[in-house]
Amino acid sequence: MSKIIASAAIRGAYKLVDRAENEIKVAVGKFGKDKKIEFPNTDYYLPIIYGITGIAVKKLGDMGEVLNIAKGLLPPHPSDSTWLPYLGGTLDAGMATLFAEEMIEALKYLEEPCPYLIAPSPSEEHLWIGAADDKILRERGIEFVDGTAPGFAACVGSLPDAETAVKIAQELQEKSLYVFMCAEHNGKGMAEQLKEKNVQMGWETRLVPFGSDITAAVFALGFAARAAMSFGGVKPGDFRRILMYNRHRVFAFVLALGEVTDEWYATAAGAINYGFPVIADTDIPAILPRGICLYEHVVPNISHSEIVAKALEVRGLKVVHARIDIPVSYAPAFEGERIKKDDVFVEMCEGRLKKPSFEFVTMKPSKEVEDGRVEIIGPDLDEVKEGETLALGIVVEVAGARFQKDFEPILERQIHKFINEAQGIWHMGQRNINWVRISKAAFEKGFRLRHFGNILHAKLHEGYSGIVDRIQVKIYTDEEKARELLIVAKNSYVERDERTAGMTDEGVDIFYSCALCQSFAPTHVCIVTPERPGLCGAYSWLDCKASYEIDPYGANKPIKKGEVIDERKGAWKGINEAIVSFSQGKIAQMNAYTMLEDPMTSCGCFESISCLLPLCNGIMTVDRDSSMLTPCGMKFSTLAGSVGGGLQTPGFIGHSKLYITSKKFISGDGGLLRLTWLPKSLKEQLREKLEKGAKELGVEGFVDMIADETVALTQEEVYEYMQKVGHPALKMEPIV
Repeated sequence: MSKIIASAAIRGAYKLVDRAENEIKVAVGKFGKDKKIEFPNTDYYLPIIYGITGIAVKKLGDMGEVLNIAKGLLPPHPSDSTWLPYLGGTLDAGMATLFAEEMIEALKYLEEPCPYLIAPSPSEEHLWIGAADDKILRERGIEFVDGTAPGFAACVGSLPDAETAVKIAQELQEKSLYVFMCAEHNGKGMAEQLKEKNVQMGWETRLVPFGSDITAAVFALGFAARAAMSFGGVKPGDFRRILMYNRHRVFAFVLALGEVTDEWYATAAGAINYGFPVIADTDIPAILPRGICLYEHVVPNISHSEIVAKALEVRGLKVVHARIDIPVSYAPAFEGERIKKDDVFVEMCEGRLKKPSFEFVTMKPSKEVEDGRVEIIGPDLDEVKEGETLALGIVVEVAGARFQKDFEPILERQIHKFINEAQGIWHMGQRNINWVRISKAAFEKGFRLRHFGNILHAKLHEGYSGIVDRIQVKIYTDEEKARELLIVAKNSYVERDERTAGMTDEGVDIFYSCALCQSFAPTHVCIVTPERPGLCGAYSWLDCKASYEIDPYGANKPIKKGEVIDERKGAWKGINEAIVSFSQGKIAQMNAYTMLEDPMTSCGCFESISCLLPLCNGIMTVDRDSSMLTPCGMKFSTLAGSVGGGLQTPGFIGHSKLYITSKKFISGDGGLLRLTWLPKSLKEQLREKLEKGAKELGVEGFVDMIADETVALTQEEVYEYMQKVGHPALKMEPIV
């Protein structure tokens, strides 16, 4: 190992530990040792410290113990006269650095005003957004699980000019990577350069400006530590598994952009502990032998035109980026892009603009479909003035020897995602409640309506080649013809809904597995049934069926239910045999319809969690959008730590939001009428379906019998509310 790097990293670690000690003393003097300390809206405390040491830093006084650990990790400075293998000491210095930096960053949240905007994206006045809360971790962490985001780049410093910064950022976005930015070089950070060019930043576009200080790098590494604890089921304090999990499952790297200071070297040493290599644009010493990182540890002097490709190579990250014949950039990173009204060239929306707007996928005989044909029926963008509105009917006609009518809505749901991933295009909704905006910038680059067809043709072929042979797209902007086709589409929507609504678990002899999340939670597998979608909410039984037709060797496989073991609990011999196989022998059996005995495992991607409230003879459910303390005494994130990571936890289950409205929802425990508490926003979101389900069980006005945070925040308060409104769970047999 380079003595120059070792010396610089160790010097930097001493500086940062000293800085942390001084700032802690000042804070204790000002606020006292009992002052609460935290990154907002997270139950992972200070996540690097929590993950590596198991210490939950809750107040200023808790930092003393961590500071002593950091000091104990600091090695002696390398001798001028004697060469030693410095890797071990340098890595220890790196970990001491991360502990110090995390405490320094936590102290910033005590400042008035706080230097960070507590929001998912920056505002005009506030660029830096600091630590991600647990809601963002859940929403964005799923993308690392399902492969939508193959990894992240931690960008430290800045580029020679703003144009180069935009080019690097866009190249990373096009590779579907998240870009975490911190620190400054020559008085400016990469995020500040992007702001100069009016580049939209935030979690939605995957360009995340953490902070101006090098210490803000811990927000990226803390995100990785939380991924291991949340999705991988790694227990706090199990530092070896935390680090190995990140080395093998979180594909991240550091781009050092500009002069590398002692503090940068020290932080880089901390990142190398995680298996994250460092690629620099300056001529610093290299660390080429393999060991902690998969390949090289530090690769210097890489040109800006090659730095992204080199980083992917060094991290062992394979990113296949399909080129589509459109004049704007295309990647999942642009899915969260917003287009303000002043930036709109043209928009389409039936509800707001009173012009027909819809999208519709329909199956056709092969002889009626010319693959790749895109037809515009009505005016294109060249024929309208800026600020005008258009009708928009997107009709995708599909032919395939293995294609089935049931697959139409599956492909149709992808239109939103595929169109949204084009830079400068904004899409919301589906069916006939869609809303589309095309920006002035996209129009000026040459984007026209035919490019919608190019996108859909390319992406539907790419994603569904196993069932799709030919695709043609017709785009209707002629208002009269669009209205005619809208009637056809609406009739088809009704027919589909009636067909799928009648599907039941009893009506099929095959369920489907979904092992997509095993990259993060190796012992977890979803069992997807007609009446129980995947716990992430993204996969229905029909989705899994289509996925298997497309790729028989993929994440979704059919499982024969086999002999019934327990009809009430939802146990079958064939399902249990599959569970043993998929979980590598760690899980012996599963019950689909009860949360009290051998419930299904969870990886951490669940939209909601239900848990037992014994006093209430029922259960409560909380969704991941909620950050409040619930009646069971835990926030969503704390519950997630108990349920996620492939664990089987009786009394707790992770599931999708929609599953709450299913007839099979904990039917083995009494079903929907056991539900005693929901967050108000979720209750209102599901009100219509919940009322319908309860009415079928003979209870009118059930939703208003369910307590929420406006009337109850403790189990005792929920029970009092239940008595007041006559909740039916009070008269049911004891749940335990």
